[in-house]
Amino acid sequence: MAELNGQVALVTGASRGVGRGIALGLAHAGATVFATGRHIAQAELGSGITAISCDHTDDAAVAGVFRRIGESAGRLDILANTAWGGYERMVEDGRFTWMAPFWEQPAWRWDAMMTAGVRAAYVASQHAARAMVPMRRGLIVHISSPAGKKFGGNTVYGIAKAATDKMAADMAHELAPHGVTVVSLYPGLVRTESVLAAGVFDLSNSESPEFIGRAVAALASDPGVARWNGSVVVAAALAAEYGFTDIDGKTPRPLGWAEG
Repeated sequence: MAELNGQVALVTGASRGVGRGIALGLAHAGATVFATGRHIAQAELGSGITAISCDHTDDAAVAGVFRRIGESAGRLDILANTAWGGYERMVEDGRFTWMAPFWEQPAWRWDAMMTAGVRAAYVASQHAARAMVPMRRGLIVHISSPAGKKFGGNTVYGIAKAATDKMAADMAHELAPHGVTVVSLYPGLVRTESVLAAGVFDLSNSESPEFIGRAVAALASDPGVARWNGSVVVAAALAAEYGFTDIDGKTPRPLGWAEG
């Protein structure tokens, strides 16, 4: 994997989970990384990552993040949209409500997935595109899921991920003439704090958050990354393509439901 020295990245929602793993992976590959989140001050990110507190439902706060990056780094090469409230409070009052039928779902989960997820990615991508288009280069990665194509747990989740995939495809269409690549990235089952806390998942073929970071770093390091523009890419399949492994040396298998 080529080094990302000189490249500047922003990872949203990096306080924990996949976002934190992506921030660490990009920093390890040599990128200058800015990481945002509501609780980013408490995150264990290590040196080389600049933490910026930001609620991605607050448009003014988001604009301030991009203004700070522009003033301090002068450029933006990579945006990983990971901010997402959809995995919060998967268990409520001792009940695993995340997979409940839509008529039993708490209404707040819609906003957690659509406002703090899809809309947050849209707004961040607007700012990123304004920085990348003049440079005629850049990579925007939306974290998504096959739930946009087939049932994957609950109705709201499927709606949010279908919207994310369509957003990535259409952004890719508009940005292609400007040299900017946009993809939807499908992790497998990631051992995030929420997944581990739920205690209901089979983790035998799971992935670390850092594995997803290695997938994003591999894409960003590829001089031919434009071949993926507008595509859905699966983290475990990228590992086979680029030759990286998880932090334990293993190569997870793409989940069956992630293949179509």
